[in-house]
Amino acid sequence: MRASTRTRARAWVLAAAASASASAATGGEWRFRVLLDNAEIGEHRFSVAASGDDERKVTSEANFVVRFLGIVAYRYSHKATERWRGNCLVELQSTTDDDGKSTRVHAEARDEASPASLGASVQPLPGCVMSFAYWNPSMRNQTQLFNAQTGRTEAVQVSRDGSGTVDVRGQPTTATRWRITGPARPVDVWYSAGGEWIGLDSTVAGGRKLSYRLK
Repeated sequence: MRASTRTRARAWVLAAAASASASAATGGEWRFRVLLDNAEIGEHRFSVAASGDDERKVTSEANFVVRFLGIVAYRYSHKATERWRGNCLVELQSTTDDDGKSTRVHAEARDEASPASLGASVQPLPGCVMSFAYWNPSMRNQTQLFNAQTGRTEAVQVSRDGSGTVDVRGQPTTATRWRITGPARPVDVWYSAGGEWIGLDSTVAGGRKLSYRLK
């Protein structure tokens, strides 16, 4: 029974958790509450900062704990650091502990002048690619995105999907929804009228709802 619960818990959170390496384009630090069917299971903290001419550094850290009848059924932690030049991801390093299963990703853009310069443990990024960077409006025009947890490039479709209201720091806020399809399950990303990323929703295994809400 507990193995089945752990399997369901893993499916609930993975669809959207790895996608959460994001921040506002102008820079700063943000924290999201992470909820499963409106019950808080953890948080995702992230920041973005200028690190040079047309360069940015994005860092993120997510920690979730899912409980079932008061017993810890599943734990998840994910840390990632990304370097960007313009709208191109040039380096990503991440570590993930998926309920005891550890994975690491280290990917870099190849130097065109020295295409064989990457080490054996570093995988090449496929040209000018973006991660699931909800903070960057250009993500909405992409047809493929790099997954920070798996190290794979995923084919996606991003489209505007109406509007609604989400809770932001305790206040109902009118927002525009953009839907990403192509990963295992669709992800709905919410933006304020000013273009700030303020929320995320995904219907996951068992029909349960995984949400991010800005603190």
